Amino acid sequence: MDEKLIESTCKQTPNFDLCVSSLKSDSKASTKDVPGLALILVNMMKTKATETLNRIDSLLKGGGTGGAEEKQPLDSCSTKYGAILKADVPEAIEALTNGDYKFAEDGAYDAALEANSCERGFSSGSSPLTAMNKDMHDVSGITAAIVRILL
Repeated sequence: MDEKLIESTCKQTPNFDLCVSSLKSDSKASTKDVPGLALILVNMMKTKATETLNRIDSLLKGGGTGGAEEKQPLDSCSTKYGAILKADVPEAIEALTNGDYKFAEDGAYDAALEANSCERGFSSGSSPLTAMNKDMHDVSGITAAIVRILL
């Protein structure tokens, strides 16, 4: 594994430890260049967004404890995570593949904003998605920082 490239790249992100552990969890990371590392993280964003959207759907179908007062923020979060999956992630993948790194950065940054916006939508002060929103925000922030290296 090319530890040096992973570590030198992750040193330029807001969360070194999460960056390193995320990249090392993918066996292909050792053979990738910086755009390839960014692509690995975009795919992690996609996985996290899908998992969060599945959790939102489950909560909306009655698996939550907040009842009606959670429905509106959950609907809003569903829209936000839908946008991550339908717009932000595909934009980032296409941009990384085509070498148009500014659009890849925008897609990752937008996903981080959507996760924060979802979290802030819960008036009760705590959301049933706090951990998932934080994970999405953090991985997206790392992804945006790595793409920024390429600009």
